[in-house]
Amino acid sequence: MKKDDIFEFFRRLAELNPDPVTELEFGNVYQLLVAVTLSAQSTDVGVNKATRQLFQEVKTPAEMVALGEEGLKEHIKTIGLFNSKAKNVIALSQMLVERHGGEVPADRDALVELPGVGRKTANVVLNCAFGAETFAVDTHIFRVANRTGMAKGKTPLAVEKGLEKKVPHPFRVGSHHWMILHGRYICKARTPECWRCPVVDLCGFKAKVLEKGAKPAPARKPAARKAAVRKPAAKG
Repeated sequence: MKKDDIFEFFRRLAELNPDPVTELEFGNVYQLLVAVTLSAQSTDVGVNKATRQLFQEVKTPAEMVALGEEGLKEHIKTIGLFNSKAKNVIALSQMLVERHGGEVPADRDALVELPGVGRKTANVVLNCAFGAETFAVDTHIFRVANRTGMAKGKTPLAVEKGLEKKVPHPFRVGSHHWMILHGRYICKARTPECWRCPVVDLCGFKAKVLEKGAKPAPARKPAARKAAVRKPAAKG
């Protein structure tokens, strides 16, 4: 995508949704950190169902430590990988109490030192809680960035670096949310709904689905190359 197209891409999405926010439910920065940690390989809807009662009881790292691992598991047992997630949440809560006075640090390096917190989780917290210009590349952003041609990359980090270079002001803070929502509800993994996409004319995706109910065109397989046959050198 060209520079002007990227600007127009976000301008249109911003016009449709001026104040984008995460769909995870939380009451403070600590609860946001917990929710994002729990959301790995889980849906926001599933995490919200599990945390509504939990967040009524637990609002601080100290309260989470007091709840304990087994108590936490009872709240989040409907979420995938809940055993390991419970262990990490208790451990990160303990570390917040011991090293950060019970506060969530507004620093990526400090965040990724917490158990269960990777770069993507840290970027979400920094963006949603502190308004940082970070790009948390999940499956949706990875797909949208590559499909559109905005920031192609084979790894989430490569896509993140591409977005850092290409996303213009004043869209840098909200771009994370616009891309996730766009990937979740329109630029879907199996069958993107290009027929109702507000930025379809800016997108470089070749297998566009421009009619409702249609399927993406199958990717063409590269033609097999025949091995060149070398003729034996003439003797003498």
